[in-house]
Amino acid sequence: MTTISVAIPCYKSAKTIGPVVEELRAVFAAQSQYDYQIILVNDYPEDDTFEVIESLCAGDPKIVGVNLSRNFGQTVAKMAALPFVTGDILVYMDDDGQHPADQIFRLVEKVQEGYDLVYARFSHKHHSLFKRFTSWLNSRVLELNGSKPKGITLSSYCAMNRVAIDALRHYKSPFPSMGGYLSHVARRYANVDMPHRDRITGQSNYTLRKMLNLWLTGFTNFSTVPLRFAVVIGTLCSGVGFTAALVVVIRKLINPGIAAGWTTSIALQLGIGGVIMLLLGLCGEYIGRIYMTVSNMPQYEIRQTINTPKNDTKEI
Repeated sequence: MTTISVAIPCYKSAKTIGPVVEELRAVFAAQSQYDYQIILVNDYPEDDTFEVIESLCAGDPKIVGVNLSRNFGQTVAKMAALPFVTGDILVYMDDDGQHPADQIFRLVEKVQEGYDLVYARFSHKHHSLFKRFTSWLNSRVLELNGSKPKGITLSSYCAMNRVAIDALRHYKSPFPSMGGYLSHVARRYANVDMPHRDRITGQSNYTLRKMLNLWLTGFTNFSTVPLRFAVVIGTLCSGVGFTAALVVVIRKLINPGIAAGWTTSIALQLGIGGVIMLLLGLCGEYIGRIYMTVSNMPQYEIRQTINTPKNDTKEI
């Protein structure tokens, strides 16, 4: 029998995670050839979400509860599930009910065909215009810097084989970009078309700040493309500045009485200076991440686990 591990990052999902888990259990009950493990990672210990998780774990030993010490973000919550995965295939899905649980075996069967990673592709997402645009932008950025295969649509509803699972377990960066890391390990990708549901309740927790942070992580991880882009921009700015200076000198020599053109000079200085500061900030982002990585900054810290070989409880 094939065991499927389903990992669900939970963020303020006390009202939604129960129905999601119950639907998953019902779907697996109808498939005798598959067994399941459900890993619920609570990424917001400030509300009563983990109390709901504790109740779910008490009613089913196949459900694992993981309570993080604070909010680390969805990607880190996904990484926190990896040490507890026992299944042959790992499926990630969201906690809000928008991912159809009854379609999970379509992802699983595609992995069993020999693919490393299989992503759900939604023809029409039930998201706000802002969320759809930022997701599209993030996808284009990852494709630009080589962190995503061309023609593959990424989504948080995905399945992966044991090769990808084991590779991610060795990934210890405090700024994880799972897609970028796996692009250097896995080569066989696929999409499966499926419907997208409305949220059970509430609205998306992704703010502009969180989306920008996700974009920046994907933009700078596993690629020197941004630094090369900075070199190109710097070269162009230098060329523009040199050309403008040359034009001013020639005009002054031809017509000594012409105005010096202070407005143009100031505009050029401000424009080029702004670009320089932007590129310095980009370099600083790389240096800061390098510093935190070599300082052994942890990805996450676990406060408590349930239904694991060692149900660790930490006072944090």
